[in-house]
Amino acid sequence: MDRDIEASLKHAGVEFIRILWCDNSNTIRSKAIHVGMLSHYQERGVSISMAQSAVSALGDSPAPGSGLGPVGEVQLIPEWSTLMSLPYAPSHARVMGNMIHKGEPWPLCPRRFLRDMDADAKLEGLEIIAAFENEFYLLERGTSGELLPTDESPYGSTYAMDRQQVIIDDIAIALNNQGLLVEQYYPESGPGQHEISILYTKALPAADQQIVFRETVKAIAFQHNLIASFLPKIFPNAAGNGAHLHLSLWQNGENLLPDADGILGLSDRGRWFIGGILYHLPALMAVTNPIPNSYRRLQPHCWSGAFRCWGLDNKEAPIRVISGSEGDGSSHFEFKTIDPAANPYIALGAVIAAGLHGVRNEIEPPAPVKCDPGRLSDTERQERGIDRLPQTLGEAISALREDEVLLNAFGPELSKVFLAVRQVEWEGMQDWDLPTEVERLLERY
Repeated sequence: MDRDIEASLKHAGVEFIRILWCDNSNTIRSKAIHVGMLSHYQERGVSISMAQSAVSALGDSPAPGSGLGPVGEVQLIPEWSTLMSLPYAPSHARVMGNMIHKGEPWPLCPRRFLRDMDADAKLEGLEIIAAFENEFYLLERGTSGELLPTDESPYGSTYAMDRQQVIIDDIAIALNNQGLLVEQYYPESGPGQHEISILYTKALPAADQQIVFRETVKAIAFQHNLIASFLPKIFPNAAGNGAHLHLSLWQNGENLLPDADGILGLSDRGRWFIGGILYHLPALMAVTNPIPNSYRRLQPHCWSGAFRCWGLDNKEAPIRVISGSEGDGSSHFEFKTIDPAANPYIALGAVIAAGLHGVRNEIEPPAPVKCDPGRLSDTERQERGIDRLPQTLGEAISALREDEVLLNAFGPELSKVFLAVRQVEWEGMQDWDLPTEVERLLERY
């Protein structure tokens, strides 16, 4: 960064620059520096306690077993290529931060983990292209404080579009102004639930976009006196919120997934990548569905991926291969068993690690499923190699503790802290009923 940028920020009326990080509880945090002190902090960043990486959603104390406490700091160094002014807070700008310790990337930095997994993919000749596709609720408080959806409209309702047109337009404008390209929008099936999809990009920018998306939707909703929540399950009898991850594999500008003659129109490497994700899926779920509330969403017949399987255009499968143009093969696939409570850097990095394990070991997924696996008998599922995925965070944590491939990808430091945070959240939340989860977590996610 140079003095021209400093001058342009001052000319734009920017007073503070927020340096962001996303912790292991998927809370987006920041420290802000005043533009007048930019020259002092532009290279050195700001310091934060190491213990911030071990803070859970239950409070601001480090999780027991994390090995982190009151001693030790890291530098949060701005990655100035991500600098952007905030259209919903014109006197503030945002920049993503990288955690640096003693001049080196800190092993607990989520952006470092994803960057390392992306580099690992490149060693296999693969470039990961991704996009998160978010569902969220727009809510308001009633006169007695009760939580009310902004409308009761069904999926795809044009009435819901009309009701929420102003806020959705404001969200889209703010996203586009920050460099996120809005592709599609529609009301989802839950009351007051909406989905906005963003154009795909490279792995690290895709995770950055997920942070920008969450921040923007919540901020714009607040300006409209509404609450936007990405909590996986809010209403017991309505759809949950997913953050479906769309993926494709590229090399030298060519999409490597399509193969018109391959199974479901996929190349061998594409199929093996999916095989790796399915192989590691029970353990992955501790990363992609990281809080007890997540498992209220992951139920059969809810299009969330409750059974380990895959299929072409099958929305009950955790991995949905999306049919391409006639005879061209499949250009990308969707990973559905993931929600917005997941740290996008760690979740995407872990999915890449699982997929690469599949490619390197040529892991074949079971036969694709052409029906709702929940409608099959236990015997039929067993014959087809379909099993029920973890039904609690506790089960997923146990699977992750036994998954050497994912733990090795994380490294010992990140593994220890990540598991400590998951464990304290599981122990602290496992007995909460849904109203308690909503009360405590609605505005955190």
